[in-house]
This record gives sequence, structure tokens and C-alpha cells, in this order.
Amino acid sequence: MKIEGNGPNALDFHIAFYMGNIAARNPDCYFHIISKDTGFDPLIKHLKTKRIYAQREKDISEIPLLKISNSKSMAERIDAIVEFLKVRGAAKPRAVKTLSNSINSLFMKKLEEDELGKIMDELIRQKIVLTNGSKVTYQLPAKT
Repeated sequence: MKIEGNGPNALDFHIAFYMGNIAARNPDCYFHIISKDTGFDPLIKHLKTKRIYAQREKDISEIPLLKISNSKSMAERIDAIVEFLKVRGAAKPRAVKTLSNSINSLFMKKLEEDELGKIMDELIRQKIVLTNGSKVTYQLPAKT
């Protein structure tokens, strides 16, 4: 896409405009801004307060979904899920079923039911996820 005009923030403003335009039409979308420019961080913080999901990564390989799709071991999967949950902020799933569905979606719905159960059990065993009936709360490790 060719942008109009030039200037130090011309591209940034175009990106912000199109993100807003897309989010208005598709409220469940998720944006990944690939940039080392921390100037996007205030925009991302604001979007999250409006329940518009966005994340900035320095490199495309840092996108959680790409990390997840390449993760094989249980430890790698748990790490990827924890990162996903951290990004969600206050919009983390609040019910066991919703969390389970979210995890399955992260893995492009390719998990077998027993595999998904093992992941949920491991999250609970590590006390990352705490359950109370059908409700969940989180004790996510500090960012590293």
C-alpha cells in the first residue's frame, strides 16, 4: 500500500488509521506490529483498554502464534500459552471452557482432546491457572 505524504510519523499514522478501520469492522481481530519503534507502545496500550488486541514484536519470529505452531515440547507449549495470556491482559478467558477453546485455537485447532487435557492439567499443576469450579484465575510468571 502506498502512503500519502511524507514525514517522520507518516507511516505510523497510516498504520494507526488502518488498524482502527479494520478493528471497527472486525472487533475480534488481532494486530501484530513488527517494528523496533517503541513509539507504537502507547497506541497498543490504549487499544488494549478498548479490547482491541495488538502487540508489537521486534521480529516476525516473535509472534506468539508462530512460536506456538513451532512448539513441540510441553515446556515450549506452556511458555507460548503464558505469553499469549500475558498479551491478553484483562481480557484473559474467565472460564475453564473458554480457556480450553482459546488454547485449542492457538494451536490452530489441531490438538487432540487428550493433548489439550494434558496441557490444561500442566497449567494447573504449575499453578499458572487456578480453577474454582468452572471459573479460572491466573498466576502468570513475571515478564522476562
